[in-house]
Amino acid sequence: MLEFQKKLKNSFYVLLSLPATAMGLALSIQIAVLSWILTTKYGLDIHEVGFVWAAGPLAGILGQPIIGLISDKVWFWGGRRRPFIIIGGFLAAFSILALPNIDQIADLFGIASLMGVAITIALTLDLSINISFNPTRSIIADVTPEGATRTKGYTWMQSFSNLFGSLAYLVGAIFSNYVLIYTGAFVVICFSIIPLFFIEEPIDLSKDNEKKPLNTPDSEIAKETAIGKTNWAELMKIYFAHSFSWLGIQTMFVYIIAFLQQKMFTPDVYEKYQIIQELKKVKEVIPDNLQQINDLVATETGRMISISFFLLNAIGVFLPVFFLEPLTKRIGQVRTHYLAVAVMSIGYFLIAMFARSELLLYSFIAIVSIGWSAVVSLPFAIMTEKVDKSKMGFFMGIFNLSVVLPQLVVSLAIGYFILNAENKAFVFFFATVCLAVSSILWTFVKDNRNTTASTPIIRSGH
Repeated sequence: MLEFQKKLKNSFYVLLSLPATAMGLALSIQIAVLSWILTTKYGLDIHEVGFVWAAGPLAGILGQPIIGLISDKVWFWGGRRRPFIIIGGFLAAFSILALPNIDQIADLFGIASLMGVAITIALTLDLSINISFNPTRSIIADVTPEGATRTKGYTWMQSFSNLFGSLAYLVGAIFSNYVLIYTGAFVVICFSIIPLFFIEEPIDLSKDNEKKPLNTPDSEIAKETAIGKTNWAELMKIYFAHSFSWLGIQTMFVYIIAFLQQKMFTPDVYEKYQIIQELKKVKEVIPDNLQQINDLVATETGRMISISFFLLNAIGVFLPVFFLEPLTKRIGQVRTHYLAVAVMSIGYFLIAMFARSELLLYSFIAIVSIGWSAVVSLPFAIMTEKVDKSKMGFFMGIFNLSVVLPQLVVSLAIGYFILNAENKAFVFFFATVCLAVSSILWTFVKDNRNTTASTPIIRSGH
C-alpha cells in the first residue's frame, strides 16, 4: 500500500475521487445531450424522449444490485471493485461516442426505428454507468474509516465530479455538444483506469477498517457496533426520502427542455417550433423560414441547458468540501442534508414562478445547486454507516433503487402530463413538491454520531 493511502492524505482522496468522477462525467454528458439531440436532430417529441430515458433506470434496477453483490464476493485483476470500474468505463465511453451516430447505426443494421436504436444506446450507456457507479462509490467506503474521514471521501468525490461535470457543460456551451461528446469519452476512459493502479483494496471486507477515537465511550462503541449489522428501519427511511429527491431532480434533467422552449422564446416562435415538430413526425420538408426557427431554438436551448447544468455543477465544486462537510461537523449529516434539500425546493419554485429570462434562470439554478451538492454526496456517507460493511456493494446497489425507480416513474408517467400541460412550468412545480416532501422525510432519519465527535485516529492500515 502506498504511503499516501496509509495516511489518508489529500492526494489520496483526489485519486480516489476520479473513478466516480468518470461516471459522473458520463452521466453529465448524457444529461446535456440526450434530450437535446433526440428532439433537435431526430425529431422525437418530449413523450418519446421520456421513453428513451426510461431505458437507463431499467438497466439500473438490475445492474447495480447484481454488480454490487458480485463485487462483494469476487477478487480478480487485483481487486474487488477494480474490474467492474474498468469494464464499465470502456463501455460508457463507447456508448457516448454512439450518441451522435444513432441514425448511421440504424442504417448500418437496417433498423427502421430510430427510437429503438436510441433506446438500445441509452440502455447500454446507463448500464455501463451503473456497472461502474456502484464500485466507484463502494470502494470509497472500503478504504476509508467511518465518520468524518468517510464523509470527506464522499464530499471530495462529489466536488471533483461536479468540477468535471461543470467543465463538460461549459465545453458544450462554448464549443458544441459534439466536442463535448468526443473529448468526454476520452476523459471517461482515463479516469476509470489510471487511478486504480495506485489504490489498494482490502481483501477482507468483514474486518471494519475504522478505528474509534481514543476517548470514545463504551456506550458509543456498543451502539455503533449494533448498527453495523445493518439497520433496516433507518435504511427504509433513507431510501424513501431519497426517492422523492430524485423524482424532482430527474424531472428537471429530462424535461427542462420543454420549459425552455416555451418560456425563453416569444409565443410566436414557440408556436412555429411546434409546427416544425409536427412536420418532422410526418417527414415533411421544412420550409426555409421555419428551418431557421428550428435551428435557433435548437442552438439556444442546447446552450441554455449547458450553462444551467454548468452552474449547477460549478457551484457544487466548492459547496461539498467548503460548506457541507464543515456544516456536518456542527449540526450533523442528516440535518445538513434536509436543510439543503429544502433550499433546493425553494430554488425550483422560483424557477417555475419567475424564470422568464436567462439571468433569472441561472440565478435560481445557483440556489438549486445547494441541494444538488448534498443529494449526490451526503446520502452515501449516511447510508454506509447503517449497513454491514462486508455487503457494502450490495447495499450500494439497493440504495440505487431509490434513484432509478423514481427515474423510471419520471420517464414513463410524468412525461405524459408535461406533454399535455399547457404551462410547461409544471416541470418545476412538480419538482418543488417532490423536494419539499423529501426534506420532510429526511427529518425522520437519525444521525449515528454526535456532531461534536472528533475525527477518528487511525492506528493501522489495510
